[in-house]
Amino acid sequence: MTDTDWYAQGEGDIDPTDLQRRAERLESLPDAQPDEQGLVMLPVLPLRDAIIFPHMLTPLYVGREGTLAAIEEAHTQQLNMLALPQRDPDQDHPRNQDFLEVGVEVAVSEIFLTESRESAILVQGRRRIQVEGFARVGNALYARGRVVLGPEKADSRQEALVRHLMGQFERLAELNNDLPEDAVEFVLGLEAPGAVADTIASAFPLPLAQRHNLLTELDVSRRLEEVNLLLARELEVLTLEEEIEAKVQGEVERGHRENYLREQMRAIQSELGDSDPWTQELEELNARIQRAGLPDEVKAIAAKELSRLHQMPPMSPEVGVIRTYIDWILDLPWSEETEDNLDVKHAAEVLDRNHFGLPKAKDRILEYIAVRSLKPKRNRQPILCFIGPPGTGKTSLGQSIADALGRKFVRLSLGGVRDEAEMRGHRRTYIGALPGRILQTMKRAGTVNPLFVLDEVDKLGIGYRGDPAAALLEVLDPEQNDTFSDHYLELAYDLSRVMFITTANNREDIPWALIDRMEVIEFPGYIEEEKLEIARKFLVGRQTEEAGLEAGDLVFSDAALQAIVRRYTYEAGVRNLEREIGRVCRKVARLKAEGKKYPNRISPDVVEKFLGPPEFDELEAEREDEVGVATAVAWTSGGGDIMPIEVLLMEGKGNLQLTGQIGEVMQESAQAALSYLKSRAEEFQINIEAFERTDVHVHIPEGAVPKDGPSAGITLATAIISAFTGRKVRKDLGMTGEITLRGKVLPIGGVREKVLAAHRAGLKTVILPAKNEKDLIDVPKKARQDLDLHFVTHMDQVLALALLPPDAAVDAKRPARKTSAAKPRPPAGEPPATPGV
Repeated sequence: MTDTDWYAQGEGDIDPTDLQRRAERLESLPDAQPDEQGLVMLPVLPLRDAIIFPHMLTPLYVGREGTLAAIEEAHTQQLNMLALPQRDPDQDHPRNQDFLEVGVEVAVSEIFLTESRESAILVQGRRRIQVEGFARVGNALYARGRVVLGPEKADSRQEALVRHLMGQFERLAELNNDLPEDAVEFVLGLEAPGAVADTIASAFPLPLAQRHNLLTELDVSRRLEEVNLLLARELEVLTLEEEIEAKVQGEVERGHRENYLREQMRAIQSELGDSDPWTQELEELNARIQRAGLPDEVKAIAAKELSRLHQMPPMSPEVGVIRTYIDWILDLPWSEETEDNLDVKHAAEVLDRNHFGLPKAKDRILEYIAVRSLKPKRNRQPILCFIGPPGTGKTSLGQSIADALGRKFVRLSLGGVRDEAEMRGHRRTYIGALPGRILQTMKRAGTVNPLFVLDEVDKLGIGYRGDPAAALLEVLDPEQNDTFSDHYLELAYDLSRVMFITTANNREDIPWALIDRMEVIEFPGYIEEEKLEIARKFLVGRQTEEAGLEAGDLVFSDAALQAIVRRYTYEAGVRNLEREIGRVCRKVARLKAEGKKYPNRISPDVVEKFLGPPEFDELEAEREDEVGVATAVAWTSGGGDIMPIEVLLMEGKGNLQLTGQIGEVMQESAQAALSYLKSRAEEFQINIEAFERTDVHVHIPEGAVPKDGPSAGITLATAIISAFTGRKVRKDLGMTGEITLRGKVLPIGGVREKVLAAHRAGLKTVILPAKNEKDLIDVPKKARQDLDLHFVTHMDQVLALALLPPDAAVDAKRPARKTSAAKPRPPAGEPPATPGV
């Protein structure tokens, strides 16, 4: 065996015995002899994508006709050849400059055919040749060059590089199974450092550009360093491959081991009569699907997902996703339904027992129950929207309706929701995906026909993830919600049997497309009489019990409750009222717990002792008839209120000044009132020039409270006309109505609250627009009987009722009114004094 036998492994279609025989013949061929100038001239063997290093023995396939002819000529003349690599392997007809400047003298065998009928030769590398020129001899290309010989013995640096290189090569041979077993032995037997570098470089695959660099590198030390670097990189790659392969093999072996043990466990459990837990779990899931009463489409999807589970190992990550999906399908109510109690009388008793007032909402519910009792299979459910100030019982009324119907009650708060996916859920492709809050709430309800309250629908927000209000359009549309689609389930879910009730504080904050799908019921807020009744029936007993007191320990007088309502709360609802009653109860509970004497009956004096000084003024009418002072009745979010309007005339330039936090609409009403007066100046016997030298200052007390609206128009006009004519305004008269430039009186809103405020303040007469007479149906009978109500269509009628006769006129100047040290009524939701709103 020759030193280069281990290189001549050949290709799969070349006979190894033939290669061995040809290699032995190549060993006997001599090297080319240099001429007198030390140059050798050899025919060129062009190499496309191969590199021949010295001491390298390898077969080559030959395809080009010119190369075959050059090989035939070299063999005929018994010449070696110069294996010269091309710079660009894709060139079929390379020119002189297209070759590298360094090649290798090679001994070439005769051409032979492989088993696949391709032409091949066997070449043996001998020496490096540095090319100095080319010549054309006949049809063959010859190259003239100088032989490059490396040192036979290594110096100390080269010795260190060789030793390190051989150590790395040994490690490479251990990791690379493609190297023959005797490769390391052959390399270890080499002495010339250049031969070590070339032999190792040819032993493992390198990119063509790096092989070119190694071939053309004539400095042996630099060539050893370069091969060291390349070998280190190859070792790092092989080490990583080994680690990856070991890890994969370990996982595969562990998987096989687990499967083997699992099969053994199944066999043992089968022998013992026990079933596999995973198989048992799948069987239980299948049984649940069969008895769940699912619709056909849903049942088919659940069965399909279950079949996927059967095909997966229990430890697969996808198992948890599919199992969660099936559990959600099974946990949702698809056919479970509670039977409605359609007894109208029973429903009325429940609603009246739990809530005082709210006639419109109660009537609508009783109408629904009555229709259902006549046609029980009617599936269309009402979608109601309760709109009103906080604390007026919107959400609790939903609970009472559920109790009356015998339905499950569920509530979903929408305040601050900004993500559309919270309503419709996330798709299953996301990690940790779940259905939306609609279906989560339905799962909590457990029936397909609960009473579903969507609280604070006006507090929905629009974020960058979409508009959640838009996702509710399908939920709250009776024509579409029988096929509601959640992104997680991707199944049609029937919401048509759900009774939806939404609540909101402001109608303007609800999208118009959403409010168009609902039936709106306004909650105007409780009047004082209703608050007192609610306190007596509900709040006192509840707060007494929560304070740990017995039923007979504490009694609130009507005067005490009225004092709390008027002096310590200012709201449309009763939350603060209950809070203040609770404060009184806790004071009494503390005295009782400490063993001290405590009052059993709560009077207004006890209320003031426990709660401190009053926080709000009581409504109070003017105490005397005055010039330039008229009383308006106004609507606020806390109920009705009276609002004195003061007008003062001063020498000036005809300016109109408005103070008291007056809004733009009320300012326009004052300007319209003044224009009306100017247009009628002759009838009121006022010199028209007086307007040019008189400044008009209109002020509405409680200046910290914003005020706006058109319904103070006739009151402003009355006060201004009184100031200019010197006629007094009746102190016991209140008025409301919008004025036009022609003096017409237009209708306003909030009649019920305004009339009750006038009654509570002790007024005797109230002037209202004639078109508001129909609104008195909502006013309690006692207030209508105690008040002298006048309905007017023109400002002349207002002045006839409000102004005293001219013979009672006095000087328009009057002393300033005293102001109270108590806190002004703060705005509650809407601007507190908004006439006509």
